[in-house]
Amino acid sequence: MPAVEPARGAQERGSLRARAINGYLSRVSRPLMTAGMGRRQASARMISTMRPGLNRSLAALSPVPAGTRVQQVRATVPDGQVRGEWVGAHGGPARPDTAARIIYYLHGSGYVICSPRTHRGVVARLSAGTGWSAFSLDYRLGPEYAFPAAGDDAIRGYHWLLSHGFDPAQIVVAGDSAGGHMALDLLADNARRGIGQPGAMVLLSPLYDPSFSLAVAGQLRGVRDPFIDAVAAQRVLQLYTRDTAADHPRMRILLDDRMCLPPTLIQVGGLEVMADDARAIHRMLAAAGADVRLQVWPDQGHVFQMFPLFSPESGHALAEVSSFLAGTISSERG
Repeated sequence: MPAVEPARGAQERGSLRARAINGYLSRVSRPLMTAGMGRRQASARMISTMRPGLNRSLAALSPVPAGTRVQQVRATVPDGQVRGEWVGAHGGPARPDTAARIIYYLHGSGYVICSPRTHRGVVARLSAGTGWSAFSLDYRLGPEYAFPAAGDDAIRGYHWLLSHGFDPAQIVVAGDSAGGHMALDLLADNARRGIGQPGAMVLLSPLYDPSFSLAVAGQLRGVRDPFIDAVAAQRVLQLYTRDTAADHPRMRILLDDRMCLPPTLIQVGGLEVMADDARAIHRMLAAAGADVRLQVWPDQGHVFQMFPLFSPESGHALAEVSSFLAGTISSERG
């Protein structure tokens, strides 16, 4: 399989709308991030203060389709709690019966911001495109909680789904940004415990290296992301990872051919400073023998799939996800 797969709807250049908006954001967002979040000493207070307003803004920029049904979950399990929400935008109930296929969604955040509410729009669009309900996990964030609290929550949420009767093969694990890193951590944990792997995986602008050294190296080579300043983001991530060694096995996750890894689609924007993270994941999964596809979408920024108001490529990319997942079902039936 080629290293980069052409995507239907992706052109050699992005749409004029995407290029215009990303040009504006690169002039506005990155300088703000550099001036504020990049100062580690004040970052914890700043995150706690700004998080509610920032989350409201992100939710407004990622509208939820009309008719979407949402059911909140707060469950106590033997080793802690599972929080999140069922999302259904396919005409059926938000929470499906255990015979149905489902999406287990792990939102991005840099491990410090966002929630199922900020990502309800993109999760609902995935639900509408596939016809499946999704469980979107509400996991613990830094700076209030430290590594590996979020990853532990993601593992606990998967076990909770299995305990309610969902078979691993029925579950698609999907995640963006830091959620992609948690998805890899989940696969590694499943392999260690002998737990069945999900039927497929979808990673949107995934994080591979929480030390952010790959992204910083990319920025030093001249990559200019419209959303993210790599040095500032590296310091923000440290509010969660703190003093954890970069080579900790749950930081730099290694997957291999003994793990029965699921078919995987990776999508990344061509402007992203995190594109090398996506390429590293692709190389690792391919070396492990997984059926893995990498799509690079020209002139798109970080997790562009969330923002249909910013570019038509958002919808095209999610249509590719739905097509990929339909293909995994056809392969199973064949």
